[in-house]
Amino acid sequence: MQRFNFHDFWTIERSPMSPSYLQRRISDLVASSINAKVKVDSINPETGEYRIVLHGCLDWENPETWWTNR
Repeated sequence: MQRFNFHDFWTIERSPMSPSYLQRRISDLVASSINAKVKVDSINPETGEYRIVLHGCLDWENPETWWTNR
């Protein structure tokens, strides 16, 4: 699993992207965090559309690694 870095935030905001790529990058983000939580903002049972908010803090003990994968 790769460490999530600062540039990766822009890659997960791209649209469209495959669900498997998004799953991999979100998994990297959560695994690279010291804490994380999710809030289900909305869900529409008629259409299947949902909105979630992911909130956390990355484990960036060394600022020199913020821009690179370790």
